[in-house]
Amino acid sequence: MNNSDMPHEPLGAVRLTVGAISTFLHRTSRAPLRLLAWLSLALWLTGCATGSYSGSPAGQWITIQKGDTLGQIARDADIPLLRLTRFNPGVKIRDLKVGQRILVPTARERAPSGGPYRYQLRPGDTYSKIGRYFGANPQRIQTANPGLPPNDLKVGTLISVPLNGGPSRSASNARASGGSLVARPDPGPLKKPRQSWRWPAAGEVISEFGTNRNGQLAPMRIRTAGNGVASAPASGEVRFADNMRQLGNVVILHHSGNLQSVLAQCGEILVKVGQQVTPGTPLCRMARRNDGQPELLFDVRHGGKPINPRELLEKR
Repeated sequence: MNNSDMPHEPLGAVRLTVGAISTFLHRTSRAPLRLLAWLSLALWLTGCATGSYSGSPAGQWITIQKGDTLGQIARDADIPLLRLTRFNPGVKIRDLKVGQRILVPTARERAPSGGPYRYQLRPGDTYSKIGRYFGANPQRIQTANPGLPPNDLKVGTLISVPLNGGPSRSASNARASGGSLVARPDPGPLKKPRQSWRWPAAGEVISEFGTNRNGQLAPMRIRTAGNGVASAPASGEVRFADNMRQLGNVVILHHSGNLQSVLAQCGEILVKVGQQVTPGTPLCRMARRNDGQPELLFDVRHGGKPINPRELLEKR
């Protein structure tokens, strides 16, 4: 990853008129060779124009050209208009300005009204730059993405971006420069659900949530001698179900109340992204450690901030 402040933009829109080409042909006596060079330049320039994207604009930064509408851009990207506007809250749907730069999310990205955002890493991204753009704390972003160190960010990886309180100066500067995602309110105090969460796996808690010997927060570790199947602790939606370096296969659920649960060190994943689950829905088979016993890392977060799972889990 480079350390540039913003992703590289395509060359600004350049329009070559028929009149300009006609004037050029009239004034030159070496039309064939110069025409070839001129038309090549014209095609290259217009092909790079940010408003004249080819194919789907999903995942791109584009610059608004005359006649563009957010509705059409959303249709071209095959995403809901609401998602496009939430990724660009400083842009008015009925008052687009030529030259405004907007970010078109992919179908994999999400922008819930209270956060956290599900954001796909782009070339040049760093936690610091993402934090400046979203008005979020880079350390909170890193904490919300365990197993994804800041020096090993891979383009295309989906990350969680928990949002802070008020927008930062950097976020204001981003809006002023055309890119615009504002910070969302802090989730505030935890509101416990009416019903306690189910334990994701039966077995012994061999390590509680808390600070480890290195002074770092560590998730709860559960070891079981059973069939090693981990299940959903509460109703929610599967937002991530894939491999994370150092954590093996991981399943992340989003629940009501701005709560997230993370199950790591999974073996076979049994659910898909976007799937709705209820308490007890099998999520994954737990990977077996060297001693042959399945073990699960279980993490719970409120607005991206780690909390003790026992605050929500049923007593036992």
